Amino acid sequence: MSHPLFLLPKPFGQLSHPLEVIRQFTPNWFAATMGTGVLSAALTQLPFPVPGLWSLAEALWCFDVVLFLIFGFLYAARWVMFFDEARRIFGHSTVSMFFGTVPMGLATLINGLLIFGLPRWGSAVMPLAEMLWWVDVVMALACGILIPFLMFTRQEHSIDQMTAVWLLPVVAAEVAAASGGLLAPHLTDAHRQFNVLVTGYVLWGLSVPVAFSILTILVLRMALHKLPHANMAASSWLALGPISTGAFGLLVLGADSPAIFAANGLPGIGDVAAGLGLIAGIVLWGVGVWWLLLAVLITLRYLRNGIPFNLGWWAFTFPLGVFALTTLRLGSVLHLEFFAVLGSVLVIGLATLWLVIMKRTLVGAYKGELFVSPCIARSRG
Repeated sequence: MSHPLFLLPKPFGQLSHPLEVIRQFTPNWFAATMGTGVLSAALTQLPFPVPGLWSLAEALWCFDVVLFLIFGFLYAARWVMFFDEARRIFGHSTVSMFFGTVPMGLATLINGLLIFGLPRWGSAVMPLAEMLWWVDVVMALACGILIPFLMFTRQEHSIDQMTAVWLLPVVAAEVAAASGGLLAPHLTDAHRQFNVLVTGYVLWGLSVPVAFSILTILVLRMALHKLPHANMAASSWLALGPISTGAFGLLVLGADSPAIFAANGLPGIGDVAAGLGLIAGIVLWGVGVWWLLLAVLITLRYLRNGIPFNLGWWAFTFPLGVFALTTLRLGSVLHLEFFAVLGSVLVIGLATLWLVIMKRTLVGAYKGELFVSPCIARSRG
């Protein structure tokens, strides 16, 4: 009788050569680090104690770090080994948008360094966290400005082919802004705190208004041309991302604004920032509820005919995770049980989705079927 291990399919069996893993690697994979990182953070914010939950969340963050390093190595290797093919991404109207997942994935590592690294290793992690955050800022700005510039100058787009993936390069800046709000209070120097806080507000302004302009066009596109192809089914959840991150960013930036502004000679301004952040956070959360319910209805519509699995499924996770974090943060600040209960339900739903999507991702990666670069798909062989 054959041993079960010998019955397993050959690794990367659907690829013509193992090097195709590198040749076909795209930034889409970093969406998995976003979903894993946000679940790790969300598990630590649940309002009720669960034995072993902190250790599980920390293990998820460590797994997220490993994933990010592997993906970073593979994508860097592609640029070194297959430069001419790798640079075709700049002309691709869809895959280029996923550059934004790289800084957003990095932001989840930085947040985890603050959540798990500080208790474990102390303040020694802060120089690393601060340095990585500024790297994240530069990457987010590059994505948010250069990718739209390529859209305007090199790429071919049409309103009927538009999807919510247009948001990805733009949203990276507000994700960095939210991370800045989490980072600032842990810095020891008041001036550096102020720099990070003000930069966070600028990043928020660079991202959220632009994202809402894209959402406006998206609503028009959906009304005129209906739902996109089933391959892009999960993209309907991406719209929840900038709304939730915008709300969460204002909440965390405003939380420590009173102390940071006062320490830099601007007493009173921080109180205004905190108040506006709370009110705006509540309002944006309400907008998020609208998009969440709509995304659920759209997904149910797609499910009638089945949704083919691809890396785009990770779009279900990060927007839902940030919305859950925002909900739990509002519950903590407002002391309203409704937000705490709903946030907890959302985290449980997020964990269930993560398990399903990660399992299918690992299987698809093992078989090699998920390594497809649309930029060179015709030359695959």
